Amino acid sequence: RRARPVREVLFFPSRPCCIETLLAEAAEPGVPARPCPCPLPSGDTALSRLVRRLLSARRSLDLCLFSFSCPQLARAVQFLHRRGVRVRLVTDAQYMGLHGSQIGRLRHAGIQVRHDQHSGYMHHKFAIVDRRMLITGSLNWTAQAIQSNRENVLVVEDAEYVKAFQDEFERIWEEYNPANYSFFPQKQ
Repeated sequence: RRARPVREVLFFPSRPCCIETLLAEAAEPGVPARPCPCPLPSGDTALSRLVRRLLSARRSLDLCLFSFSCPQLARAVQFLHRRGVRVRLVTDAQYMGLHGSQIGRLRHAGIQVRHDQHSGYMHHKFAIVDRRMLITGSLNWTAQAIQSNRENVLVVEDAEYVKAFQDEFERIWEEYNPANYSFFPQKQ
């Protein structure tokens, strides 16, 4: 029997929550997680649901994000990378170096990161899990957006939509390939 495709809408702001239990459960399925000593509550929030969807990745996670400074989401992405999931990230060059950005931490962990080389913003905000699930919406992956802003995220398993976003990701991934950068103008 086939499971119904995922169709979920998440609305933010999300109340603060602890995702340690989610990470522990993903690390060792079936092993009861130890309680986290942090003061944040665990539970069903927009953030915890987003993290659960990300942690469902088994083979690949492609991220195309304008801004990424949420430490909790960065930890989930790092966990997937350590677990052997191929993670690729496309981001905006101007925002990757801002105070609090998680891009350097992800790159240091060995995650492949590419960024734009021109004046316009790389303003996309989407993730593709295992080439089967699309996560997209207005949400920048920042603590500010998650805890304070009115934001939305749509999570769908729909092959037509996933393919369109995967094609866009691959196009941008190749466009932002450092081998294609030109640092000096061509003389004519």
